[in-house]
Amino acid sequence: MTLDTTDADGAADPGTDVAGAGDLELRSLTKRFGDYAAVNSLDLTVPAGAFFALLGPSGCGKTTTLRMVAGLEVPSDGEVLLGGVDITWAKPYKRPVNTVFQSYALFPHLTIHENVAFGLRRQGRSDVNGPVGDMLSLVELEDFAGRKPAQLSGGQQQRVALARALINEPKVLLLDEPLGALDLKLRRQMQLELKRIQLGVGVTFVHVTHDQEEAMTMADTIAVMNAGVIEQMGSPNELYENPRTTFVANFLGQSNLVDADISGRDGDDVVVDAQGAKVRIPADRVQVNDGKVWLGVRPEKVFLASTGEPHTGNSLGTARIVDVSFVGVSTQYLVRMGWGQELMAFEQNTGARPIMRSADEVEVRFNGAHAFVLDHAQDARAGVDED
Repeated sequence: MTLDTTDADGAADPGTDVAGAGDLELRSLTKRFGDYAAVNSLDLTVPAGAFFALLGPSGCGKTTTLRMVAGLEVPSDGEVLLGGVDITWAKPYKRPVNTVFQSYALFPHLTIHENVAFGLRRQGRSDVNGPVGDMLSLVELEDFAGRKPAQLSGGQQQRVALARALINEPKVLLLDEPLGALDLKLRRQMQLELKRIQLGVGVTFVHVTHDQEEAMTMADTIAVMNAGVIEQMGSPNELYENPRTTFVANFLGQSNLVDADISGRDGDDVVVDAQGAKVRIPADRVQVNDGKVWLGVRPEKVFLASTGEPHTGNSLGTARIVDVSFVGVSTQYLVRMGWGQELMAFEQNTGARPIMRSADEVEVRFNGAHAFVLDHAQDARAGVDED
């Protein structure tokens, strides 16, 4: 397939054989630095037109993976295919792939219109006004075409960088921590903007981030990376509600992990002995069949029942509240169980019942369909932000 492509500066390279539209495939992709494997035999397929996120902490290999797709890093082993065509060894400017980095790298002496038009002009195109106008309209900056980058906010500059990348019609747009330089409020606004833009153009977006909320807000599918491998991949809801490893359980939000044992089966449920309390968990939420396990419950799935208050579901027994934190939309409780472990519980401040107080005795309850059971051989602290 023949397509006009551009290098990092927008320079044209017409007539190069490159991949067309199609899935992005990584096959046993590996990158070693000496004896250290930054990316270890990664197998991954990103469907064409998807908004895909590579999520993980610093040093997990996500940016190295992105750089290998872009051609900025040479793999030690494995293949990169786009639309069924092997682009593993293609030069960066011969790939139908563009990258948007955290630093926008806009030309300060050019207007916004000229920044966006730069790649097309380097291709020798003279009819740039129409495409540039369409692209500025897409990112809602048509009224800012005559301004210089310094006259725009950080979020507006980020949208200019997106427009400049998208006007070259890449098959895949790679985003490397693109919102990291923005403040929290603007970052949340740009998350919605990025999703809107992606839906508008239909281009495959591969977004690298360490921010869980960012990935879950925008991506159709998330691959959680840790130590050069994918721990789990799926929709944001699937990863959060039914994590398969302690790393995913702790890295995506927060989790209470209780030392427990498998007792047996009861129909479609697995019976778990959690510190003497027998609880029932649906079998499809249990990752091991016998022996010692971690029983996991998200803090917002925990219900603290006052003495005598009726509530259905599993019970872990009584506990005493040791800390109460009011954070506006919710109240966060820390309770100490009879065996000494402290668990978290978050409750929305709906006004349905009064806020409980420190030293109150409560019963810790939860719905088995909202819990999960993980292999006890895994580190209960894996993925926890120690800061």
